[in-house]
Amino acid sequence: MAKEKGRKLIAQNKKARHDYTIIDTYECGLVLTGTEVKSLRQGRASLVDGFVSVESGEAWLYNVHVPEYSQGTWTNHSARRKRKLLLHREEIDKLDSKTGETGNTIVPLSLYFKDGRAKVEIALAKGKKEYDKRQALREKQDTRETNRVISAVKRKERGQL
Repeated sequence: MAKEKGRKLIAQNKKARHDYTIIDTYECGLVLTGTEVKSLRQGRASLVDGFVSVESGEAWLYNVHVPEYSQGTWTNHSARRKRKLLLHREEIDKLDSKTGETGNTIVPLSLYFKDGRAKVEIALAKGKKEYDKRQALREKQDTRETNRVISAVKRKERGQL
């Protein structure tokens, strides 16, 4: 059997990038049971309410919804159980000290398979205020408008040549 290569995205937390200012990102492994892996291979998961907490020197992922495997038996997992994250000691210590500061939290950004292994991208983030969110949306909209105008002008020039 050929070994998997590349990156296959399972789930993404788009709302996290809207609600938080991303300070730093980390890629880490997950400790999963067999039925969780099979459910993830079907491409079913949700990171919407997920967060990371550091407890007694270990990083844990909470509230990530991985639905039960449809062909699972009594060995099936619970959908929202806490899952251990695999990080280096220095990274865990750094995250723990940074989350002690006011306003900082750790959120999952994406869940994917990388070369056949389940990985989660987490981010050290700071919550945005409502006016920051509006400002970011306004900037995004302005950038989109200018790109539309530029591409329209380029199309018009190509048509005249």
